Amino acid sequence: MKHSNLQWLVLATVIVGTFLGTVDRTIVNLALPNMASDFGISTTLASWIATAYMIANAVFVPVWGKLGDTIGRKKVYIAGFVIFIFGSVLAGLAWNFSSMIVFRIIQAIASSADIPTAMAILAVTFTDHKQRGQALGIWSSAFASAAVLGPLVGGPLIDMFGWRSIFLVNLPVGLIGLAMALAFVKESVSEKRTHNFDWWGATALGTALATFVLMLDKGQDWGWTSGGILLLSSITIISAIVFYRIEKTHPEPMIDFKFFKNSNFNNALFNNCAVFLSMMGSVFLIPIFAQTFLGMDATHSGYLFIPLAIGFMFASPIGGRMIGKVKPGYVIAMSSFIAGIGFLLFWVFLDPRSGVLDIIIPLAIMSFGLGLGMSQRTSIITNSVPNEEVGMASGVLTLGRNISGAIGIAVFSTLLTTIVNNKIVSIAANSSVHALSLTDMKAGVALMELKAQVAAYGDIYLICSILVIATGVIALFIKASPNDKSHSRETTVIID
Repeated sequence: MKHSNLQWLVLATVIVGTFLGTVDRTIVNLALPNMASDFGISTTLASWIATAYMIANAVFVPVWGKLGDTIGRKKVYIAGFVIFIFGSVLAGLAWNFSSMIVFRIIQAIASSADIPTAMAILAVTFTDHKQRGQALGIWSSAFASAAVLGPLVGGPLIDMFGWRSIFLVNLPVGLIGLAMALAFVKESVSEKRTHNFDWWGATALGTALATFVLMLDKGQDWGWTSGGILLLSSITIISAIVFYRIEKTHPEPMIDFKFFKNSNFNNALFNNCAVFLSMMGSVFLIPIFAQTFLGMDATHSGYLFIPLAIGFMFASPIGGRMIGKVKPGYVIAMSSFIAGIGFLLFWVFLDPRSGVLDIIIPLAIMSFGLGLGMSQRTSIITNSVPNEEVGMASGVLTLGRNISGAIGIAVFSTLLTTIVNNKIVSIAANSSVHALSLTDMKAGVALMELKAQVAAYGDIYLICSILVIATGVIALFIKASPNDKSHSRETTVIID
């Protein structure tokens, strides 16, 4: 088979894996009420099914990225696929809450191997930087699309076949992806082998990430100043300090802090984190607004995300084709400005009288803007480090995405509540209700609350717009061409 044809088959292979893992991550939340009912537990307790997955996924992303660089990306990718299929079947057969938690952790550990190794596989498969940019653009669009299409796929599956189907469907699809990986992906390893794996660093980083994600997930429920959250915060800070001290002296660190001496790496990573923080934090609020104020049910509010997926699918390959033709900083800045306009339109038009187009059009503009710069950011990250450390750098990028998304959801959920309370006080102080009855008085108070809530949503999207546009301005300072390496030495070995 021609090398050029094989390249694109490798791309199709990693897209299957990425799509499968990402859809699974977003689909489970829909099934939590059904699981709670079957297991005889509260919805609050059932939320730990999603929380356990988030924690395990965050902890193991950098571990898999490092292992892929050192023992072989194909080995790690195949191992992740096999374990994910195994965990999915077990989750589909789970008999109680405890077993489901264990099986979801198995799934999360396996799924965390996908994205950093997929990026590294693409980086070493596509040696031409222009084709690499196109491939990363297409792969990025699949990643983003899967994140928003999960609820659309999951709803019908749960309604027609029950919640177990969302796990068991991974078996046939996973076997197809596994067969493709075995057939098309070539093993690639680095000449820089690991002889002393950084277990203490991995443990410290895992502890910091686990407590940090748990703190973000439970902060609003427990209270941000509660004893539990303060304890988690302390453990996070101490573990992070220990991790940093270990990595500074370890000969083969989990994360090479020399990455952060590269201004282009830092700039692309910062922009990527800001984008995912804004996207996940704000998109999370869309179905809540649609169901609360527009009277939509869960299924129809899910349909609103179709243009979000389409925007990514169209924009990401376009951004990839710009690699080598337009300075990457300009493309990232342009993508940030377009996304900022989309967020700004929400601030302008979001209203209880809004129609479907008032939500779809801003979503489409926002997703097109975010998708346009996705492959550029990924390309800068992978081209800013030596080939033997692409997996490690990809793990840092993936970790940044996951943590930023979790921060966005936690921060904007809390911020929404705070803004609503402040606006209610402000509106009440500047309003008067001339009521002739208790019913009229209640109606007046309800209108003030409604006005405060809608205005609070608008403020959230205004903050997102400012944040994304500001990072777009900073991206203009990216100067390196997308095919430059910070090190000229090519040390990746492809094994036939």
